[in-house]
Amino acid sequence: MKALQFTTTGEPLVVTELPVPEPGPGQVLLRMKAAGLCHTDVGVLEDEGWLELLVKTPITIGHENAGEVAAVGDGVTDWKVGDRVAVCPTTAAGAPGFSFDGGFAEMMLVDEQTLLPIPDGVDWVLGAAATDAGMTSYAAVMTRGGVKAGDTVGIIGLGGLGQIGARVAVLEGATVYAAEVNEAAWHLADELGLAGVQKSIADFPDVVFDVIIDFAGFGTTTAQAVDVIRRDGTVVVVGMGKLESTISTRSLILNQCILKGSNGGTKEDIAGVYRLMATGKLTPVTTTIPFEEIPEGLHRLHDGQVTGRLVAVFD
Repeated sequence: MKALQFTTTGEPLVVTELPVPEPGPGQVLLRMKAAGLCHTDVGVLEDEGWLELLVKTPITIGHENAGEVAAVGDGVTDWKVGDRVAVCPTTAAGAPGFSFDGGFAEMMLVDEQTLLPIPDGVDWVLGAAATDAGMTSYAAVMTRGGVKAGDTVGIIGLGGLGQIGARVAVLEGATVYAAEVNEAAWHLADELGLAGVQKSIADFPDVVFDVIIDFAGFGTTTAQAVDVIRRDGTVVVVGMGKLESTISTRSLILNQCILKGSNGGTKEDIAGVYRLMATGKLTPVTTTIPFEEIPEGLHRLHDGQVTGRLVAVFD
């Protein structure tokens, strides 16, 4: 089988011919159908700091994966050949492309605990995208933010994650406002069902926010969220545009702000995304490429030339 393997920092992925792995006890072999490309993959290629997180080199990367069950090992009873499944990257088995060979290959061997079903009505492309971008956005809004119907929610940043997070909040019955510095993205407001959009979350003086999710994380964005959140409201920080933020302790204390970080999510969060995708009302923008164009796709991702989530599809 063909696989795209990472060898070391600063070097391109290598097309390698590998034997098809045999599933052992508790393992499942997948025939890959779709694999998402992420800025994390770009980081692995460029920053040697990622090396210490890899269980081995060379290693097949790719951590947003959807595929069809091709074979099962001894003791596997929950999955059968032909099942449509996704791979959760946050289980105790570790992350694909880091703890074991990932999805930039024709076949992929996983522990059965990583799998969850892709429901009818969700295609392979969205099935893959939901396992990272979808999971992270949903977890920030619903699991960490606790958004519920009737809440007034602020979303900072309408990038890939922010768009999904905003739409999730709308579909769950919240009134949602967005802060986005790039006015070229403001046209998304109607499509996402937003109540309003401005450059800063502080530009809604008459809005009382129950929850604010900062998908940008540029320091000042978090500080502004803490300033404007209602008393006992929640601010969730997802984005890492800057790795430090100076916030007003006065605002933190007087607002009794509940300030949380959010990192990834769980299988339950992916299932939550699938529930909304299956209705046809959550359809994140995606760009697809064939498997052979993954290296070029990572260059496009690095250069900011991708619209929505970039997903490789397999014949």
